Formats: sequence, C-alpha cells, structure tokens
Amino acid sequence: MSLHANRPLVALLAGTASLCWAAPVAAQADEGTVAGTTAEEDDVIIVTARRREERLIDVPISVTALSGEALVRGGTLELTEVGEVVPNLTLEVSRGTNTTLTAFIRGVGQQDPVAGFEAGVGLYVDDVYLNRPQAAVLDVYDVERIEVLRGPQGTLYGRNTIGGAIKYVTARLPDETQVKVRATYGSYDQADAIITASTPVGDNLRIGASAARLSRGGFGDNLNLDGVENYNKDVWAARGTIEFESGPLFARLSGDYVKDNSDPRQGHRFLPGVITGAPVLDDVYDTRAGLDIVEQEVEAYGGSLNVALELSDTLTIKSITGYREDQSTTPIDFDSLPVVDLDVPAIYENDQFSQELQLLYEGDRLSGVLGAYYLDANALTAFDAGIWVVGDFVSLPGLTAQTFGDVDTETWSIFGDFTFDIADQLSISLGGRYTNDKRTSRVLRTTYIGGFSELFDGDGTAIAVTSDFEGSETFDEFTPRASISFKPTPDHNIYFTYSKGFKGGGFDPRGQTTQADDLDGNGTVTEAEIFEYMRFAPETVDSYELGWKASLLDNRLNVSVAGFISDYKDVQVPGSVGVDTNGDGLADTFAGITDNAGSASINGIEIEASALVGRDFAGEGSRLTFDWSLGYIDAQYDEFIIADVDQADATRVQNTPEFTVHAGFDLGVPIGTGMIDFLGSLSMRSDSQQFEFPTPFIDQDGFVLADASIVYTDDLDRFSIGIHGKNLFDKRYVVAGYDFVFNTQLGIENNVTGFYGDPRRFFITGEIRF
Repeated sequence: MSLHANRPLVALLAGTASLCWAAPVAAQADEGTVAGTTAEEDDVIIVTARRREERLIDVPISVTALSGEALVRGGTLELTEVGEVVPNLTLEVSRGTNTTLTAFIRGVGQQDPVAGFEAGVGLYVDDVYLNRPQAAVLDVYDVERIEVLRGPQGTLYGRNTIGGAIKYVTARLPDETQVKVRATYGSYDQADAIITASTPVGDNLRIGASAARLSRGGFGDNLNLDGVENYNKDVWAARGTIEFESGPLFARLSGDYVKDNSDPRQGHRFLPGVITGAPVLDDVYDTRAGLDIVEQEVEAYGGSLNVALELSDTLTIKSITGYREDQSTTPIDFDSLPVVDLDVPAIYENDQFSQELQLLYEGDRLSGVLGAYYLDANALTAFDAGIWVVGDFVSLPGLTAQTFGDVDTETWSIFGDFTFDIADQLSISLGGRYTNDKRTSRVLRTTYIGGFSELFDGDGTAIAVTSDFEGSETFDEFTPRASISFKPTPDHNIYFTYSKGFKGGGFDPRGQTTQADDLDGNGTVTEAEIFEYMRFAPETVDSYELGWKASLLDNRLNVSVAGFISDYKDVQVPGSVGVDTNGDGLADTFAGITDNAGSASINGIEIEASALVGRDFAGEGSRLTFDWSLGYIDAQYDEFIIADVDQADATRVQNTPEFTVHAGFDLGVPIGTGMIDFLGSLSMRSDSQQFEFPTPFIDQDGFVLADASIVYTDDLDRFSIGIHGKNLFDKRYVVAGYDFVFNTQLGIENNVTGFYGDPRRFFITGEIRF
C-alpha cells in the first residue's frame, strides 16, 4: 500500500542503508587501530570525528570509538548493544516495533517515531544522515568502526543534531579477491548467515557484494493468534558496492535492500483487564494481542555516492549524495488483548534525498572544513485508533479515529570548522553553522463508527472530521562552536569546548484542531489560534565541556575524562491525551499535544579508560586488557509548564539514568596456531523513567547485565569460532512502554504495557575467509 508517490529513483545512486549492509572487509589502516582492539606500543587510535583522520587524543570532543574487530569478537549483533558500553548513551528498540530506534545522549533525544518529530541524536552511515528512526535498529557486522560523538554536532556534520551523533563507518574494499562466510546459531533457534565477496577488476576498479539472512524464534508467543511469535526475527538483506580509485580521485557507489518480516512485537500487560478480567501473564515475553488486520513488515532500500578529489597536497573536495526510502506496516495493540480497547494499525512511509559538499584544507598549522548541506525529505504516518467493546461500555460501538500526518522537510545549511595551531602545544578551533529548516505539514483526522477505516479495509463509516490542517513555517538559527586545546606533551590534551545545538520546530502530526483553545475569548477559534495549537517551537542547548585525554605508559593506558554543563531550552515534549469526542464522559480516542515545556539543566561527568595490563605473561604473544567507563549525569527540569502550571518538581528527564557503568576484560592466550580470547563484561544502568512524569511498572529500576565470550582466531586470520553468552543472569528489564492509566487516561481495560530487553541467550559464531 503506497500513500505517497515515490520520488524519482535518481535515488538509487544515493542514500544510506542500515548496518544490515554487509560491507566487504578491508585490511586495518596502517595509521593504527581504534578503541577496543588490542593495545600495542606503536598503535594509535585514529578517528574521523572532525572529518579528517587524526588521533583520538587530539580531538577536543567527547568521542567513543569502537572497532568492528572488537564488536565482532564480543558477539555484538545489534546497534542497541553499543549503549551498554558508552557512558550517558541510551539506545533502545522503540515501543511496539522491531527496527525503530530510540536514542538519547546526555539527556537529549527523541522517543516518538511518528512523522514530524526530528531526531535529537543523528545516525550516520558512511557520512549520510538517516532522517527517520524506522529501520534504524541496525545489525552490526562487517563494520570498520562505530564512533559516538556526545554533545551538539553541527559544524562538522551534514545535519545539525542537538544531542550528538552516532557514526557508522564501513571499510574500504580490499585490493585482493576475498570471500567471507560468517554463520551464527544459538538460543531460540537463532540462525544467521552472511556471505561477502569482493574482487578487483583491473587496476582502478573494485566491486563487492553481500547477502545476509538473519533469523530467530520468538522469546515468547502470541497466545491469541496461532503461529505468531513475539520478539522473533526474520530479516533478509543485500548490498552491492563499486569503488573506483585513480590518482587523486576516489569514488564509491553502493546500494542496499533490507526486508524485515518479523512478527509484531506486542507488549506485556501489568494490570488485569477491568472488563474482561484478563489476568497478568507470567511470561513477560508472551502476549494476548488480537490486532491482525495488517501484517508487520518493514522494507528499506537506498544507496549512496561518495566522491573525493584531491585538488592539491592541502585541498580536497568531497561530495556525498544520499537517498533512502522505507515503508512499514505495524499492528500496535495498546491493550494487548483480543478485545479492541485501543488497537492501532499503522503505516509509515519515509523518503529522503541529501547532498553535501565539503572543501577540506590540511596545512601545516591550519586545518578544517567548509561545507554546504541540503536535505529534502518526506515522512508520512497514517493510523486508525480503534476503541470499542461491544455492549454498554461505549455509546458508539466500533468507534475509530483515523489520523493522517504528512510532513515535508526541506533544509539547507552552510557550515565550517577550522583549527589553528598557535604553537606546538596550543591550538584553537572556531566553527559555525547557519541552518534553515522549512517544515510543511498536512494533518487530517476523521472519526468513524462501525469499524476501521477504508485505509485498512474496514467497514467503518466516516461521521466527522476533527482535524483538517495545513501549515508551513521556516525555522533558522546560527549555532557557533569554539574550543581551545593545550598539549603539555604530545600524549596529553586538556581542552575546553563550547557548542550550541539546535533542533527545528514543527506541527504535531496527531493534533486535533477541534481541541484548540479560544485564546482571545471571542467565541470562535481562529485559523491563527489553530496554527499556534498545532505548532511547536525549536529547541536549543548551550553546552560547555572541560576535558582531559591522555595516552600513558607507551600507549598501554588511555584515559579520557570530561565534565559538561548544558543549558537546554524550549524542550520539545510530545505526548498524547485522551479525548471525549461524543460527550459521554469517556475518552474514546487520543490526540497529540506537543509542548515546549520549558528548560532543563543537564550536567555530568564521563570517564573512559583502556589498559594493556599484561603481555607475554602466559607465553609469547599473550595479553590481558581492561576497559571501563563511567557516566554520571544530573538532569533536571528547571521549568516544566503544562496548562500554565510549573510542574518541574514532579518531572524527570526521560531515558536518562543517573549512572551508566561498564567494565570489561579480554585475556588472549596463544594456543596452537592461533589465539584464544576469554572476554567478559558488566554493564550497569541506574533507574530511569520512560516519560517525564513517573509511571509505575514501566519505569525501570537499576540493573546489571553480564556477558561473556570465548573466541579462537587462526594466526593467519583464515577462520575463527566463538561461543557467546548474553545477559547471563537472565535479567528482565523494561526498555519501552505505553501508559494509558497513570498520566493519560484512555481505554477501559487499564492499559499499561511494557517491552523488554533480550533474555539470556547463548550462541556460536563461525567465520571462514578465502
């Protein structure tokens, strides 16, 4: 079903895909390694956080770099697992979905995945920004590294992101023919297979292709629908890459396709049904959800074209062209029962085209980037909200509210960031960005009786239009960045950075215009009052960071410490409220209300370290490494205005635990003609809330996750085999949820549901290279 015409497929040259892309693997860069690999005396951690290759220690930004080698060795399967390692980072699968990403960095993010809400954390795949969170819970394999940049990003990256950025970097194709096969088998009938092949074609051309099949049985079952599992996985993916390199010119063209046919992910009820008396299930992964009028399906595809031309020894020009498109259908059963108390079949359609140009300069004392960025994107969300129980419980049986939100985003910006070395030990960086965001929205809400709407092949009859809104507004802002770095020695960097972040405003795609207030009291709600009711303003953050990075003991110990203070203003808080459409005293649907609730102070500390503590102690080539991190954050609202009342004392910044802690080790011992690694890790998160106001059951207390792996790798890197255990203590922890009882009253069955992280799992991985 297509609700929005596909844009010209000029497209297939451009865009990005998910980490389900199986990028062919290249050899490790000669310059060194990234965090997470084995530390050696001559190794240097190299990142491209500032759009140029440089040592991590030299970057005056809080950056965590995780190598693909380390991720694979530790059995990392999905992007969300990165959140267990990086301080003050939350990555979760969004409520009621299998592949939609919820991301928060230092208290800034975006939970609601519907059209019209911009991400607070930017996700980049090979420098191309993904505009929407659908299909963004990405499978991690064949990745060179993942960089997590904390704090506002705008003077270096194509799209301004107010909270931070997650940068996924694929490897260059190798110079020789290579075939790699990787397979995984484990708990819940997990069976993954990835085949990757690449070869040079002549002296200047290389081609590569990958195919992946990722599958797993459900952690639970749908007890109401035969043959339907809960929390299962059913994914197909493919990708092709062409690279051309001749003298100063490098070009890379890639395209991908991902199809996810996993069953719907439905929630666990925490309260018995008021009318049906349905009990709470013992297994939190089981469900009784009955909505089945649409299938769960996600389809995403796109491509990218990256071109770099060295104009001289100091100047390089780059072009990054991207296109991406995805379509999803999702049956969201809020009540998780066979009755239709609050059932929402939903459709999401997204497409985006982006173009970025960069001019990079690398001189003896001056280096930096000038850039221009353009994004043209459309996001469409359409859903029915059915709330009926046949009988006396509602006055209109089969009551359904259809919401159609269509949002166009057109944005352009110019940016620059330059670093000047005043002396060998002292440098300053100055940057700035001008952003122009135009948001155009169409919101249509229609009330039906007798069943779902014709959009979902229902028998409902339209009886009223409660929103018929069209609006457009442009938001613009200049956001500066400045930093100073002092290096008393090449292995120490003390820096201070100021940066400003900006996220544009928009219009609530679920807003009900009939609920708009008569602000001037003349008895009529005007178009201007409706416009203000639907509109929400931009938000900004001013961030100050003082940090110290050090490489000690011949690079055997690497330490990064940062303290930050953030002033978060005009915070956008999307939410839903129950609406009584027929005056019977019962909320029979819901409408969106997005407020710029006020301001928040977000301050904290982050410490990261890795150490090579032993070498050759258990035979030549043996080693023992440790890594650990600590994030502390004090995030609180200074003002939270709802209905002209300041409720800051009753609120808390969502998805932001006060403490995030990680500790891990890797013991490598030579055995035969290879190396066996014993790995273990602990990750702790203190308690956190799903929403600004407390919600019993779905607010999560602090918890600890434990993982372990044993991996054998052949010395010639021809094969490896590993045994991995995740969540060894089988901890049950909530990652998302819906509340229609405590803060929003809607439905009659006490609908509070939660979604859980993965249970304990064991799996075996094997990889062969030819």
